[in-house]
Amino acid sequence: MADDRGEGLELMCLLDSVQGLVDALTCIRWKRHQDAICELSEHGVVIMVEEWSCLQARVYFRKELFRTYVYQADVRPRFGVSLGLLVDSLSTFTSSTGTAALELQYPGPDMQLLLKSIDANETCMYAEIRTRIPDTIPRDFSTDEDNASSPQSFAVKSAALKEAIDDLEWPGSSVKISLCPEPPSVIFRAEGHGDLQIDFLYNAQADLFITFQCSHPTSHNYKYKFLKATTSNIPAHILKDNRGSKVTVSNTGLLKVQHLIPVRLAPAQQQIDPSANQQQSRVSYIEFYVLPEEENDPEMP
Repeated sequence: MADDRGEGLELMCLLDSVQGLVDALTCIRWKRHQDAICELSEHGVVIMVEEWSCLQARVYFRKELFRTYVYQADVRPRFGVSLGLLVDSLSTFTSSTGTAALELQYPGPDMQLLLKSIDANETCMYAEIRTRIPDTIPRDFSTDEDNASSPQSFAVKSAALKEAIDDLEWPGSSVKISLCPEPPSVIFRAEGHGDLQIDFLYNAQADLFITFQCSHPTSHNYKYKFLKATTSNIPAHILKDNRGSKVTVSNTGLLKVQHLIPVRLAPAQQQIDPSANQQQSRVSYIEFYVLPEEENDPEMP
């Protein structure tokens, strides 16, 4: 990156794993037209989307995932962008071959997000993405609001969680999620046009669970369309990797679903540094927050 272009920029970075960022953002793209808010900091980039203040998703792309990461803002920049446009633009750069990294800069002359890549053949790809000033500030959700008792949680294989949530669609109703300490289990139940119950039994399905923590029985209902958004767009190759998904339920019923998305280098880049793709730190974190149905007062389509 040329020095004369660095003046006035708040972020300049190089990213080798463009596909990893595309995979992570695809997970939170649950409808065609979505506005996202990007927040830049000395720790990395966070992309957030929200719907009806009842469903929120966040992608955490830490600075360690970038080849270089130069942050020089006094106050954390925050800007709005079309999520679909961002994903489609980044996907264009994944089609390029070789070892070229993607250069990201913000802000451009008109507050754009600038993307640029030059491969070994001196072929240059360049994009400018228009940004906007966010209308609202995303709500700061937390499952640790009540310190009186720890939240309940379990972690299972991502593919199993997605399959269970997909199957719960046909009753056409909200979904009750119950955690029981004895016998240790997670129960998904939907009652609508028909009744369907799916049981995850900790003792009988030890190979399914990664962790299970439940000190007392708890049950909460969630709107199905919001619950489905937490798993419906995970790419198939990510599900095959099956790193696991963690579900946490706070004492107020706030549901948090966390996924780990592997961030792999392109094959040509792995040949240059074979050890880089084996680092355990090369994962992006995704968090979904879903409010329990009883708090969703407005009528939603």
